[in-house]
Amino acid sequence: MDVAFPDNYRFLARYNRWMNQRLYDACEALSDEERKRQRGAFFGSIHHTLTHLVLADKMWLHRFASQETRFAALPTAALALPEGSDYTSDLHPDWQDLRQTRAALDEVIERWLAEMTPDFLTSTMYYANTKGVQRAHPAWQAMTHFFNHQTHHRGQASTLLMQAGVDVGVTDLIALV
Repeated sequence: MDVAFPDNYRFLARYNRWMNQRLYDACEALSDEERKRQRGAFFGSIHHTLTHLVLADKMWLHRFASQETRFAALPTAALALPEGSDYTSDLHPDWQDLRQTRAALDEVIERWLAEMTPDFLTSTMYYANTKGVQRAHPAWQAMTHFFNHQTHHRGQASTLLMQAGVDVGVTDLIALV
């Protein structure tokens, strides 16, 4: 298998970390009250949009870690969620806790991709979605969704920040090259 296939996801992980750092730095310009202010977005506030990303990332990483291929870089503690958590749970109401959790999660993602072999990407993933529906598809499709989902919601957060008077700056993937 071509080494460019896993390298693409390693590049997306680098972009993910870089963009999250920029986004969280931009959020520092707002008070906690402003970050949590309801702004009419899908998840309401900037804070809750970012919390959703942490939660969804942990759910997906848990799915990846539950496959036949075992990854030392996906430790159970880093993926732990309280019983009954869903995509709307507010697990990190404290800004600094959310920020530290995001940074640690981005580090886990990069370590995980550093150890990933090309064979994992072509393997079939088996898991149940949040509604209990059984799913099976190539891991590369889930990986693509994983990073696309982050980009989608970071775009929402960037828009909310701009509406609040905070410019995140360049967000283009190619700017990382």
